[in-house]
Amino acid sequence: MSIPPIAERERAVLWPTYARAPRQFIRGEGVRLYDTEGREHLDFLGGIATVAAGHANPHVVAAVTAQLGRLGHTSNLYFTGPQVELAERLAGHLGAPQGAAVFFGNSGAEANEAAIKVARRWGRANRGPDVVGIVATDGAFHGRTLATLAATGKPALHPTFAPLPQGFSHVPYGDLDALEKAIGPGTAAVLLEPIQGEAGIQVPPAGYLAGARELTRRAGVLLLMDEVQGGMGRTGTFFAHQHELSGADGPDVVTMAKALGNGYPIGACLAVREVAEVMRPGDHGSTFGGGPVACAAAMATLDVVEPLLPGHVEAMGRRLAAGLANLGPGGLQVRGRGLWLALELGEGADAKAVALAALDQGLVVNPVTGTALRLAPPLTVTAGEVDEALVRLGRALGSSPDAVRPPGGTT
Repeated sequence: MSIPPIAERERAVLWPTYARAPRQFIRGEGVRLYDTEGREHLDFLGGIATVAAGHANPHVVAAVTAQLGRLGHTSNLYFTGPQVELAERLAGHLGAPQGAAVFFGNSGAEANEAAIKVARRWGRANRGPDVVGIVATDGAFHGRTLATLAATGKPALHPTFAPLPQGFSHVPYGDLDALEKAIGPGTAAVLLEPIQGEAGIQVPPAGYLAGARELTRRAGVLLLMDEVQGGMGRTGTFFAHQHELSGADGPDVVTMAKALGNGYPIGACLAVREVAEVMRPGDHGSTFGGGPVACAAAMATLDVVEPLLPGHVEAMGRRLAAGLANLGPGGLQVRGRGLWLALELGEGADAKAVALAALDQGLVVNPVTGTALRLAPPLTVTAGEVDEALVRLGRALGSSPDAVRPPGGTT
């Protein structure tokens, strides 16, 4: 597989922080991407669960173009209509009986930073001056800023950038007993992903989110839900936690980003009214957050995604999961929900090699762990495109048999 010429130019001018696959894409349309050689690829990664409405979606393009032609930026020193309109729509999706309020940033990490800050502000205001602790989970991923890295439950990532902010602890994901023991007098909030994304699309046991809600309510602490990957319809409900929690039983704070702008940078932190009201002018801010163009992109993306819920996403997810389970030697494990799936190749497998083989077959997926592939196509994907992707992935598995092991590591 040849390295594109742009790689050498990149090495001279960009930080070496990304290990890129050997492709330079220059055009997208719907679920398809085209590279510099004119080769067509089915995008079943969607910019890491981001391109929910498909590449170059005409409705999103028109909304962004029109807004940019009217007003591109004012900063948050002034009122703008698109920001309020988007906040109203998102608050409606949260469905909190007492209402909700939104803070807009530019990314998932920023949304999670806002969640951490509002939790600490709330903890000090409601439980005491030293109540700032956040309980998170092993394997979680919440971002790459110093605070969100401290919240991330991947200890191998921590030493390089130590000392990290204090006040974060971690318990095994899915273990309610451990979570209950970890909540103490200094705890302000519990931070969870409804499904762990970067850990390999790990789905918790049934009842885990409802149990966590009950524990936090009993202890008088907040429940924060990181929906950066799982939100915006990815699992078949608008938020992934809504398969188990809704309305008055929902979380206190929810973060989202990625698919919200269909590739245009925007993040959001939603908090129920009584939590949001602890913040004061100057407590937090963003020059670009919630700008008119980003909000126009998000509202147009909502226009596309909302009609796909729940039926289309659930149906395409079932079709994709069933097809994945029938691929490869001996049957492979499929994890996830809706159009957010991992294909576990088994002990000893090389997911990176399989992802590169898939790229050669015209299919974009990525190795979310060393042995698992992540699939998160645009939510607009059709049954025909799902079937076509399965054919291409099957060819990739057949072309790289040495990289795949049946479950258990046997041959």
